[in-house]
Amino acid sequence: MESTLAAPDALSLGLASPRPVPAVPEAPAEDLPLFAYLKAIRTNAVSGWPRRAYEDLVIERRLMGRRSLTLSDPAGIRRVLMDNQANYVRTPASVRILRPMLGDGLLISEGASWRHQRRTLSPAFTPRATGELVPHIADAVAAALREIEAQARSGPVDLFPLLHRMALEIAGRTMFSVGMERHGEELRALMVAYSGRLGRPHLLDMLLPLRVPAPLDLPRALFRRRWVRFLDRIIAARAAETAPRAERDLLDLMGAARDPETGEGFPPEQLRDQVATMLLAGHETTAVALLWACTLLARDPESQERAAAEARAADADGDPRGALASRLTFTRAVIDETLRLYPPAFAIVRAAAGPDTLAGHAISAGDILLMAPWVIHRHRKLWRDPDAFDPGRFLPGAEPPARYAYLPFGVGPRVCIGASFALAEATLALAGLLARFRIAMPDGAPPMPAAVVTTQPDRAPLFRLTLRAA
Repeated sequence: MESTLAAPDALSLGLASPRPVPAVPEAPAEDLPLFAYLKAIRTNAVSGWPRRAYEDLVIERRLMGRRSLTLSDPAGIRRVLMDNQANYVRTPASVRILRPMLGDGLLISEGASWRHQRRTLSPAFTPRATGELVPHIADAVAAALREIEAQARSGPVDLFPLLHRMALEIAGRTMFSVGMERHGEELRALMVAYSGRLGRPHLLDMLLPLRVPAPLDLPRALFRRRWVRFLDRIIAARAAETAPRAERDLLDLMGAARDPETGEGFPPEQLRDQVATMLLAGHETTAVALLWACTLLARDPESQERAAAEARAADADGDPRGALASRLTFTRAVIDETLRLYPPAFAIVRAAAGPDTLAGHAISAGDILLMAPWVIHRHRKLWRDPDAFDPGRFLPGAEPPARYAYLPFGVGPRVCIGASFALAEATLALAGLLARFRIAMPDGAPPMPAAVVTTQPDRAPLFRLTLRAA
């Protein structure tokens, strides 16, 4: 059954050519054998879902004696993430992988601690508060574009590390009102060190309860010490700044935040965990989303030129807040469609704490529920032409996606608190790139998605960036 809430076709958008279909790993015809499936989880999760995952709303398999369901049914997703979310908890593997980086911050805290953190942080992430940070974003984008232009003059550019530096610069300026010259390289080195081995799920991470040490728990704990020392240094450096600032930054907003019920703010260690969450979730996912947006637009010149014209008109307006609010509608639609095709968080995993019923399936305590935005966003029963790149799906006036069929930031009480900030950041950064450069890719196979921690490219693609006429 095809959704009636799908986007208009290309002709209705004034685009003459069919919509391009990005290259992705071919889905296996059948369920992978156990060890091939475990390898896919460690090396590239998107290669592990069989064809039926994109056609059936629930698929089931056994994994080391445990029952696992891949759930794409909208009503079932609502049940897990909203209506009965207290019954579905994080798995030991996800806690083991996330806690060394994020501590007990908002993303992985539970119960009363989570409710306190969410209430306290919410005022710092309203659209109005995000608007206060737009000048920081615009300044960081302008600085990054100068570096990109300098490299583009020498030939094809490996854009991914430059986008990482741009996202880091945005993180530094919005979080601390300063650039990341002093801390950026160390931050990147720590992240690469963690994701290369410690951030990959090991079989025993999945099988052992949290009370039983897994083989990687000790090296993760040692990493945690280094990571905490690093975060404490940059927070202390920020606290030592005495120069007055024209605009408040995110650390100001979080430091001043108070729980409306208790009046309590964050103690230093909890503020540090919030900083870690915002640094990692913000900078990594933004860089990945921008890389995929550039890849898609390089293969779709019509959409690129439409977005570039919009970005140049908004740039001439001279007001980044106004541009974001009313002038960058197509650029924002490109970001939304990029997040559909390449969701940075490609899977949401929960374990059932008790019995339930989902989409007609009886659930028992210990069952694993996997809601994969990668699969849901490409599902044949939820989207029309799901594999095609079509920003028109998200333009004003288009039918919105079906509820619970579009989850780039999750859904329900634990939806990403920084979603509006992330969208503002990515939209302004992409607009800046397109206003200055025409983006193309030298001939050759495009990069393929490799999903381990986020949905990254399997190799560093080269781009040819041509300055647009002033």
